[in-house]
Amino acid sequence: MTTASFSTPSASEMAARISTYSTLLDFFTSSKHIFQILHSISNRASSMPKFLAASTGSPPKPLHILDSSFNPPTLAHHRIILTSLLSAQQNSAKPDPPSPQQTPRLLLLLATQNADKAAKPASFPERLVMMELFASSILSSLSPPLSNELVIDIGVTKHPYFVDKSASIAQEAIYEREGQSEQIHLIGYDTLTRLLSPKYYPGNTLASLVPFLGRHRLEVTYRTDDKWGDRGAQDGFVRGIGEGRLCVRDGMAVEGENEGGGLEEYGGVRAWVTEGRIVMVEGRKNGEEVVSSTKVREAVKKGDEEALRQLVDKGVGEFIRERGLYLDE
Repeated sequence: MTTASFSTPSASEMAARISTYSTLLDFFTSSKHIFQILHSISNRASSMPKFLAASTGSPPKPLHILDSSFNPPTLAHHRIILTSLLSAQQNSAKPDPPSPQQTPRLLLLLATQNADKAAKPASFPERLVMMELFASSILSSLSPPLSNELVIDIGVTKHPYFVDKSASIAQEAIYEREGQSEQIHLIGYDTLTRLLSPKYYPGNTLASLVPFLGRHRLEVTYRTDDKWGDRGAQDGFVRGIGEGRLCVRDGMAVEGENEGGGLEEYGGVRAWVTEGRIVMVEGRKNGEEVVSSTKVREAVKKGDEEALRQLVDKGVGEFIRERGLYLDE
């Protein structure tokens, strides 16, 4: 793992970063590691963190996790992260500066073995460079003290499935040393519906989610696609978990009559919502551009520079143009 503060990279430096990430990925692929942090970025005066034993009674600072294909990272990802970090900062505001055990941390996670998506059109090393540029933009958009405290990790995992990823992350020594025992996963509503659907689990049971959601939390962003319904429908789905109104149909969690059995019969727990383990959060304000990786790729293919500026951070956009990404998609 390398750790560094950020300065604007040149084209040659980005080419070198691609080479570095290629080497790191080769080592990771051939190793026994399931999860690994490849790079960390911060504005700390000392880039190397000093680890101290967690003090008794000191609440752990949650680890915010965005798991995505980052193909490419977008301003939608940016908004989701800022919403989560700033909300956590407001909820835990104290007059004293945070201890080393309470330093905020964000993990940008890329699955190198994904059950649904191949490594195209951008290669994994190219995506990791874009993640690094994206992380630097996140830091630049924050104000002190958060901008001086936050550490952003760029990590990779071999697990394609959610709960397995979480378990391997929890075992990472650096998070244990800094006392970051609670994970806050930043996901979209579409991911939530799959996460709660028994068809994706061995034995068609949600049993593995019980310890996961007993310890960690989900911040779920509304989806704007028509296929997922409006905000009211998405809120209703989440309320349905807490009220025991969800059922399972063709292996999927849905609202409606219990034709295939209620979600609780498959291991669902109402407390996931009533105790705030699953919450809906605002990912886009009214009037803001609807952003997606698909829109980015379409804008690049059309040569629409103005649209691209509205969809990705500056550094990511420059990298896409320099590498000629998404032109042949």
